[in-house]
Amino acid sequence: MPVAVSYPGVYVQEIPSGVRTITGVATSIAAFAGWAPKGPIDSAGLVLSWSDYSRQYGGMDTRSLLGYAVSHFFANGGQQCYIVRLANSGSAVVTENAAAAAVTLDTKLTVTAANPGLWGQDYAIVTAKRADDATRFRLAVVNIKQDPKGVTAEVFENLSMLPGDARFVGTVLKQDSALVTASVVNNATDPPADTVIPANGIIPDAAKLAGGADGTVLAPSDAAFGTALLPPSQVGGVYLLDHVDLFNLLIVPGESDATTLSTLEAYCRDHRAFLIADCASDATFTSQKNGATGLTGDNAINAAYYFPWVNAPDPLKENRLKAFPPSGFVAGLYAKTDASRGVWKAPAGTDASLSGVAGAAVPLTDKENGVLNPQAINCIRDFNVYGTIIWGARTLRGNDSVGSEWKYVPVRRTALFIEESLYRALKWVVFEPNDDPLWAQIRLNVGAFMQNLFRQGAFQGKTPQDAYFVKCDKETTTQNDINLGIVNIVVGFAPLKPAEFVVIQIQQIAGQIAT
Repeated sequence: MPVAVSYPGVYVQEIPSGVRTITGVATSIAAFAGWAPKGPIDSAGLVLSWSDYSRQYGGMDTRSLLGYAVSHFFANGGQQCYIVRLANSGSAVVTENAAAAAVTLDTKLTVTAANPGLWGQDYAIVTAKRADDATRFRLAVVNIKQDPKGVTAEVFENLSMLPGDARFVGTVLKQDSALVTASVVNNATDPPADTVIPANGIIPDAAKLAGGADGTVLAPSDAAFGTALLPPSQVGGVYLLDHVDLFNLLIVPGESDATTLSTLEAYCRDHRAFLIADCASDATFTSQKNGATGLTGDNAINAAYYFPWVNAPDPLKENRLKAFPPSGFVAGLYAKTDASRGVWKAPAGTDASLSGVAGAAVPLTDKENGVLNPQAINCIRDFNVYGTIIWGARTLRGNDSVGSEWKYVPVRRTALFIEESLYRALKWVVFEPNDDPLWAQIRLNVGAFMQNLFRQGAFQGKTPQDAYFVKCDKETTTQNDINLGIVNIVVGFAPLKPAEFVVIQIQQIAGQIAT
């Protein structure tokens, strides 16, 4: 802003440089959807480690693939993910609905587990009024599974039964408790009676939460699973990810239904995310060789398909080997490759060996791999030196007969990375004066971002001119565009494509021939 001069002298004015640094977004934040015995069902929860998942969602459960897949993700290099917990919600095909455990204290206060599941019955509520103020009370949430006498998990002091009070029990527990919520019954204003603990110290039944239920377990093969995953109302299920700031990878462990995967592909494309799809658990080379995926539409550019399942130890069954869907392992490898080499490096090859596996469930030969690869089926194979590795890097649009420009996983994911980064970084342009100074700023900032990627080796070409271009001027934005409030920015890049076939030519050199 110009300085307002008033007296003779020297004035200092700071002028903006016009530089707005564009930071690349994360590329491997995963989103997992499946059945779990514990955890929120009305939001997608952020998980930063396996112990974090175990605490929030109950860890591994032999009834579901979700916990195993998340464990495989973190074991193979994953750093963060969102969890969409699917639970029964009254569908006609469901025999038992999930329910939250609860207890009513002295007919005055009902305390309910934070989310549905049997896990709530591991807790009890112990209350005690303050000696100097009978309108205030203490509420403790104790774990009775660890010890029948109760192990304190949460404590809340100076609570009130009055809704207008700053320490109203309903508000405090809703905001501060990770385990329970509370509601006043019968418009009670006095705290519930103190919990009476018998001489033996065992928490009485009257204080224990009861009535919790896991509901019928949902598996990918169940009709109810598909309804919970993709509800017709588009409220809940995978649509909870609409409220997440950013996710890059979507995994539904064990899901192989073509119709469901097609819908998930479309969802990923709308959100600039990438679907990692599993083959069926009983898939064989014979079942796959005729293009059994059935996923060839336009949205297939945002998905990759992996075959076969992999054998790995099951910690819940004495580490005996069991076949698991590959998606959890693969998502972890995506994250590991992105961190070490960049999103433009194919998550495949000898550097993409899976951790914690004992081999592919269906061993494949080179010739069998050669039949599946042109059909955009990414194979997982066993090699003596390198272990079990990902040996394919094609999107589901990568069938040779299609000839798509988005044939390869790293090419598509690099484009998604650039799109999302620019989408977020150029919001400042909105409502700016649409003329040459703005266009110059856009070229400066987007060009710097692309140049930085070029220096990291993200593009083909020896020079920036060969690798990328950024165009924003009177040729891209005409006067009619300006009148309509539009500024057009054209960004192009020369993607790196993986060396899928290595041809070695060997020639015998003839000895010197005397002439």
